[in-house]
Amino acid sequence: MDKPYRLIGSNPSPYSVKMRALMRYRRLPFFWEWRNPGNIEETRDVKPQVIPILQYPDGSFRNDSTFVALDLEEKHKERSALPEDPGQRFLNFLLEDMADEWGTKCMFHYRWFYAQDQDFCSKWIAGEWGMGASYGAVLERAAQFRDRQVGRMALVGCTPENRPVIEESYLRVLRVLDEGLKQYPFIFGQRPTLADFGWFGQLFQLYTDPTPSQQMRITGPRVYMWVPRVDDCSGVSAEAELADPDGPLPHSVLGLLKLAGEVYLPFLAANAHAIRNGAEEVTLPIWGMPYRQVTFRYQAKCYDWLRQQFAALDNGARGQLEPVLEEAGCLSYLR
Repeated sequence: MDKPYRLIGSNPSPYSVKMRALMRYRRLPFFWEWRNPGNIEETRDVKPQVIPILQYPDGSFRNDSTFVALDLEEKHKERSALPEDPGQRFLNFLLEDMADEWGTKCMFHYRWFYAQDQDFCSKWIAGEWGMGASYGAVLERAAQFRDRQVGRMALVGCTPENRPVIEESYLRVLRVLDEGLKQYPFIFGQRPTLADFGWFGQLFQLYTDPTPSQQMRITGPRVYMWVPRVDDCSGVSAEAELADPDGPLPHSVLGLLKLAGEVYLPFLAANAHAIRNGAEEVTLPIWGMPYRQVTFRYQAKCYDWLRQQFAALDNGARGQLEPVLEEAGCLSYLR
């Protein structure tokens, strides 16, 4: 390849570091560029205006980390981040989607609920975006950004009323992964998959931000060591084996699937049902606690996509997965 990819993002963005780690593992030639006023103007026609944005060698731009990752899989076959087994590949999609759409609630909650996290993160984000600006200008932007993000918390479900569910979610993810990392260095085995990079993107932020970082060191010390490992897996062999698809699933996979059956898929189903019925809010009980937020159309699309991926499996792969998904409480939501 004569010209490298150009990845425009920011360290405090979970999806940016997700894509950067993925491209490092896949050894794709790229350079990393911080989001700044210059490239904001350059990419103003990219919709939606979210990062990361990947510029391809032909000059075109694309975003939405999951579908960019899948496009890169089509263009580059070496060092794939997808399991070869169709059943494992579907589970990988489900766990990655849960990281992107539910794990991000944990990230957003901790970042903008606690005062010390608001202060730290607003200055971190403003400092990255305003490199070269005066410290006074950074502080001014930090205050503006903090106010904006705190004002958006209800939109993503990060309300004081939902705090017990979201914080319990984070604790359970830490416990599941911490236990699983006793067995394998990555979620599906000896090398990372897209599911690892999805969870890494969220957990990198939680690893960095003050309050959840302390909780991670206490509840998930192996996870705390796993985060910097996943940040650069360029030295991990692509020949390293994933768990045998005909054998028991790894502990991390089983634990995360159980959380998907208890939390994520019920939420997706309730959100889709609310949208179909013209409701403005979705409400459901999670672990006996109330959860409520405004409906979110993108997450309805995620739900449709997951169900399409499951339906597309051949009878053998689907038949092999169904008992596992049934036991985890996931199956009824995917049919």
